[in-house]
Amino acid sequence: MATAENAIEAPTPSGFGQVMQNLSNLSQRQKLSAAAALAAAIALLVGVWLWSQEPDYAVLFSNLEERDGGAIVTALQQQNVPYRFSPGGGAILVPQGMVHDVRLRLAAEGLPRGGMVGFELMEGQKLGVSQFHEQVNFQRALEGELSRTIQSLASIARARVHLAIPKQTAFLRNQQLPTASVLVNLLPGRRLDEIQVAGIVHLVASSVPQLATDHVSVVDQSGQLLTADSKRDNGLDPTQLEYVEEVERSFIERIRTILAPVVGAGNFRAQVTADVDFTRTEQTAEIYKPNPSADQAIRSQQTSESLSGDLGAQGVPGALTNQPPVPATAPLTAPPAGGAGGEERIGSSSRNAVINYELDKTIQHVRRAVGEIRRLSVAVVLNHRSTTNAKGQVETGPLSDEEVRKITDLIREAVGYSEARGDTLNVASSIFTEVPEEVLPELPLWKDPEIIAIAKEALRYLILLGVLVFVAFGVIRPLMKQVMPPPAAEEEEGEGEESEEAEEGEEGEEDAEVTLSPEAAAQQSFEEKLARARKLAQENPKMIANLVKEWIGGGSSEQR
Repeated sequence: MATAENAIEAPTPSGFGQVMQNLSNLSQRQKLSAAAALAAAIALLVGVWLWSQEPDYAVLFSNLEERDGGAIVTALQQQNVPYRFSPGGGAILVPQGMVHDVRLRLAAEGLPRGGMVGFELMEGQKLGVSQFHEQVNFQRALEGELSRTIQSLASIARARVHLAIPKQTAFLRNQQLPTASVLVNLLPGRRLDEIQVAGIVHLVASSVPQLATDHVSVVDQSGQLLTADSKRDNGLDPTQLEYVEEVERSFIERIRTILAPVVGAGNFRAQVTADVDFTRTEQTAEIYKPNPSADQAIRSQQTSESLSGDLGAQGVPGALTNQPPVPATAPLTAPPAGGAGGEERIGSSSRNAVINYELDKTIQHVRRAVGEIRRLSVAVVLNHRSTTNAKGQVETGPLSDEEVRKITDLIREAVGYSEARGDTLNVASSIFTEVPEEVLPELPLWKDPEIIAIAKEALRYLILLGVLVFVAFGVIRPLMKQVMPPPAAEEEEGEGEESEEAEEGEEGEEDAEVTLSPEAAAQQSFEEKLARARKLAQENPKMIANLVKEWIGGGSSEQR
């Protein structure tokens, strides 16, 4: 009877109560193991989640001086900002979203200082400091401020300024002027032109009293003196060289513009060499024509004639006196003409003439323009022309003489060719040799930075997914099987009566004869107990009948 009562015991409550009952039925060792596994799973999930949410780090500062690096790390620790160092230790990394905020906060504290101090050195002056010490501190502060200013230039990574300021003296004869030296570390691939170097020189000279620009030296990290004489071997300064290059480029552009539609953009090469005169010439000249000359003009003319003595009629009238006088000759050796029997008379005459001519005078003042082109040398090479024959094959050949002549005439007009100036022009036709372009080797996929970044991101999510699957199926599911009640009877019936009967037949008579203990019977579900009662009814109907009679008899006695 006890077996039958255990088999048909009333069903236990399902849901949360069944879970709690199953938990209470576990042994102490099972409970500890389950708790440890659950705690490890939670810790693993939290760790993987934090690792997957870890922000990317970006460079905060790089190439810092050791003193600046230590000060920045101390400030980051005080502000509770996470930081890292690059693999080489040359940069400080912070989370990417905090880079600009941290830079502004550090700038408010005067960091980084560039490995040098500025005028903040004068803020901590103590009482009793000597004048020499004050002067040294002032010089250090001035050097630091100048270095910071020069470092702000785009092409300069770091800079150092050294000032040599002599002590002032009351004797002007023994007074020395200050000098300065500047060392600049340029960024990779950068250079300083003459204008930038001159700007640095004037910046330093204007910051130190009585410092002349020619007493400032600028040196780069390779030891090259940047403030040397800027003139080259040909005597041209960089501005003049730039002008020459600009002139040559303008002529080449003219040739390219006129030849590109004719022979094609890639079928010619042109080079122009310009001889430019940068000398300044001024000339003043006064030129007089030779005197006298046929084309001279008379400015003024003055004639005077005087006679003295009695110059009346002389001689006997006759044929001789009626003739005009003969031309005078000097010296006068002929006796005065006189008529026969005439009276001799003595007299004199004089004639003066003054003629003023206009003087021819030419004044020239010539000033030649700077940058005048003295001579041009032009060289143009033309590629062979490619043609397709009747068979469809591509053939190349030189241009004809007529085509070369026409192109030469076009170039002459484009560059303003002057034979009197001594310009030269050479046009040649030649086949171009194709230079293969340098092809960079393709990086394999496992070395491509973009592929590596994508793979790292995908690996992160795959690890997170793998941990979730492991925790769900390796920890949570076994625990739930132990504490959760089995599925309902309706679900088991839905699987088919045939499977249920097969399972009941496999269990055999051994399950019917087993007497369950009260603890084991309590752990069984209502469906298991119902199935066991059915088996008992089929195998031992007499016992079931007696049991029903007892239930009926007990119920009727209670009613009585």
